[in-house]
Amino acid sequence: MKIQHFVIFITFVFTIACKKSNMILYKVEGKQLVTDSTLIDDQKIADIIAPYKKHLNEQLDSVICITPIDLTRIDGKLESSLGNLMADICFELGNPIFEKQTNKTIDFVLFNYGGIRAPIPKGSITARNAFEVMPFENELVIAELSGEKVKELLHYLFINKRAHPIAKLSLKLNTETYQDVTINDLSFDETKNYFVLTSDYLQEGGDKMNFFKNPVSLHKTGYKIRTALIDYFKKNDSIVPNLDKRFTYAN
Repeated sequence: MKIQHFVIFITFVFTIACKKSNMILYKVEGKQLVTDSTLIDDQKIADIIAPYKKHLNEQLDSVICITPIDLTRIDGKLESSLGNLMADICFELGNPIFEKQTNKTIDFVLFNYGGIRAPIPKGSITARNAFEVMPFENELVIAELSGEKVKELLHYLFINKRAHPIAKLSLKLNTETYQDVTINDLSFDETKNYFVLTSDYLQEGGDKMNFFKNPVSLHKTGYKIRTALIDYFKKNDSIVPNLDKRFTYAN
């Protein structure tokens, strides 16, 4: 009899243990933590981070070159000192990478005005300046565009009338459309495909640059815009932008 009771007890326990529990969420609690100057640092963590922070700041604030003038995105109507510089740098350093990997060359460059996030003041240039100009992890990519897509690109520049950074591309705007378009010093040919250097963000349609979507081909360099800026600054003692009226009004 005792054995029978024991078997019944064990069976009951297993039945309860194996029974699926229906749990219902009935309450959610949250707490807002404000991460501003009022937040007190954890001193132990701060002490651990301190030597790494010191080393990083030394790297970021070391002078790598100079500029005799302020470099900004607002010192011209359709072109700017910093915009031209960034586009020229990316062409100069990006083209050899593209050529080595594909045996082809970049035809021209287009970035966006809003992608330049800070100016570089006259005087010493540091790596920190490059991070301030380009805080994003944007990578250089080359989109192969048909002549029709390039026409959409040119129309975009006409409609926006902003100092979007360009290189190896020249055009003038009149009251009705664009004119005198040259690419790499040659007249624009609507029947050709062109290799256009830009950022991965813009190629995906950022800033409404939808003409970059669905290109004939797409090549990713793995080279960040910010890295290109720093590499160029390290190779040159003095930085002087080229304001050459590459993008201007006809009158």
